[in-house]
Amino acid sequence: MEYTVQKLAQLAGVSTRTLRYYDEIEILKPARTNSSGYRIYGQREVDRLQQILFYRELGVSLDQIKELISAPAFDAADALKEHREKLLEKRIQLDLLIANVEKTIASVEGRTTMSDKEKFEGFKKKMIDDNEKKYGKEIREKYGDETVEKANAKVMNMTQEEHEAVTQLAEKVNSTLAEAIQSGNPAGELAQEAADLHKQWITFYWSEYSKEAHAGLAEMYVADERFKAYYDKIHPNAAEFLREAILIYAGLKGEY
Repeated sequence: MEYTVQKLAQLAGVSTRTLRYYDEIEILKPARTNSSGYRIYGQREVDRLQQILFYRELGVSLDQIKELISAPAFDAADALKEHREKLLEKRIQLDLLIANVEKTIASVEGRTTMSDKEKFEGFKKKMIDDNEKKYGKEIREKYGDETVEKANAKVMNMTQEEHEAVTQLAEKVNSTLAEAIQSGNPAGELAQEAADLHKQWITFYWSEYSKEAHAGLAEMYVADERFKAYYDKIHPNAAEFLREAILIYAGLKGEY
């Protein structure tokens, strides 16, 4: 079956403007243009649009989607299986949050009691899952599955007070780092305070601390663009500055 822009937009629940934009950026070209100048889409384009919308639902950028579905090795069946797994993970997250809301309603109405820890279990599980999606592969390769699982367990067992403390500590790391950068000296008092605060922050998540692991994490902040972007929001050179401060703090300057 073939569709015009209008018909395909109605079928897929997107705007005609979206389909025209997809044509413009060459992520979804029409099968042909008829004699009246209308874009015409066939079954192949319908299937491709479905793949695009699946990826968009999972938060993948259009540039990444274009690269993925245009790759010679792209397999639609494998991609659908991957979509299914990701959506099942998302459903588990939503089910946890829904259960948390329902239990909270019951608690407010006096039908049950709910501990402070239970109130935040859904949110903590979502945070763990989000971190796994963003950084799980790299972190597991660097530190091993056992270390990551222990860290996730620590997060799940955090009290609300601990969660608030670690959140405030992260903010203090960033504010101290921003101030320290102005001095330009990673060995200075403020920079070393930032490194120490960073150590305190990671020990909320790590089961044990080592200066080598701390230094390795600092190196990852610079090597991985996603980590680098997080700190470089503070200052364009923040990731490199923090790495230098941590290496000095750990006594490993010159070894990495």
